[in-house]
This record gives sequence, structure tokens and C-alpha cells, in this order.
Amino acid sequence: MSTLIQTLNVTKAYEKFVALRDVSFEVREGEFISIVGPNGAGKTTLVNVLTGLLKPTSGQVRFKDQDAAGIGPVRLAQLGMARAFQLVHIFPALTVGETIAVAVASQLGRSRRLFASLAGDAGIQKRVRTVAEIFGLERKLDAESRLLSQGEKKLLDIASAFALRPEVILLDEPTSGVSTGDKHSIMQVLVAAARQAGVKAIILVEHDMDLVAEYSSRIVALQEGRVLADLPPAAFFNDPAIVAAIVGKRTTH
Repeated sequence: MSTLIQTLNVTKAYEKFVALRDVSFEVREGEFISIVGPNGAGKTTLVNVLTGLLKPTSGQVRFKDQDAAGIGPVRLAQLGMARAFQLVHIFPALTVGETIAVAVASQLGRSRRLFASLAGDAGIQKRVRTVAEIFGLERKLDAESRLLSQGEKKLLDIASAFALRPEVILLDEPTSGVSTGDKHSIMQVLVAAARQAGVKAIILVEHDMDLVAEYSSRIVALQEGRVLADLPPAAFFNDPAIVAAIVGKRTTH
């Protein structure tokens, strides 16, 4: 399997506070990687470094063997990595179709066009319908995003990222705020959509350990900015000390 993403000794410091310390790991084609850790472990900083929002203080971030450190999410999306936008929260008055169209237009380099012109672009609208169908939103294209259920809003956020035709997609707690039943349905739709769309790897930041256990091919655990473990799920969950450090439960000896 070819390596898609690689971090080499990545450190990110904010003056005296060090959020990440010598973080190294790889994401290979075909993998579903979950990044886990307690609050303050450095997960958000790592996501922002991986998606080009932050440049590491030291170390390297490479995507498809290109230097991706601090290049920004727009350039990274053009190279083939997308992050769920949460556009629903940014533009709640947009319809489902308009929200997806914004992402499609961005992928096509037409992000500065007015919504009216997007609506009249047959190519964009065809792609919008295709993405909406993948995520079961085709009947909601004309509905305002703010009127969707919480689970539907999550799917729309993810659909917007898929509209960029990514090779790698990064999802930051995509099931937060939804019921347990909806969490599993969202993940099932997500995995099926990734296969259908030809996504080569998924990176998931998630605190729900049931989801992490069910869907991950590998788990990268952070603690105080360092990689505590990089293991397949069986080895991860069979180590009581690691689980206790991440979940916060005491182990018995």
C-alpha cells in the first residue's frame, strides 16, 4: 500500500506551550485511521496541521510525497485531501443543494461565482445531485440547511467534503451531538459513500470508542501531545493501560 500522508517528528509550539511533540505516523492507501485522546491531548492541533491550517514549528508534513506544511486547506483540497466543512453552521440559510454546490464549485475552481450562476450551471447541478443521492439527501435539495435534523446536518457537512472528490477525507467528530442510533447510521453511510466515491483513506477524530473499535483499521492515540500508541484495534483495546490513559478509566491489576 502506498503512503498518502506522512508526519515526521512534527512539533507545534505556541510560545512556551507545546501542543505536539515529535509526532510521527503514516496513513496508507486503504486505511481507516482513528485519532483518539483525552481533552488537551493535541488532537485538534494535529488535525489543523494535517489539513494545512497550521504550520508545524518543526518537522515535516507530506501528502502524496509533497510538502504540505501550512499550505492551507484550499490548496490541500486541490491536491486531494478534504476536511468536513460544517458549512451548515456557517451558512444556515443556504439550501442543501446550494451548500453542496459551494463545495463543488470550489473543487472546480469557481468558488467566486455567485449562487445564482451556480444554480444555472448544468455540470455543477449534476454533481450536486449525484453527491446528494450518495448521502440520501436528494429529496432535501431545496430545503434550508438549518431545518434539517442534526443527523442530516452531519451528513450534509460530510457530503460537502465528498463533493471535492478527495482521495483522503478527514472527519473531526462527525457524529458529535447526534443520538447513538444516528451515529452508526451516519458511519455506515460514510463508509459506503467512501467506497462508492473511490476515497483511498479516511482519518477520523472521534471520542466514541464503540465507533473507533468498529470502523478503524488503525488507532493513533495521543497523550499530552505525543503518540502514545499506533496500533490495530484489537491490540489497542487489549492494552488496559492505553485504554485507561485515553478513556480515563482506571485499570485493575
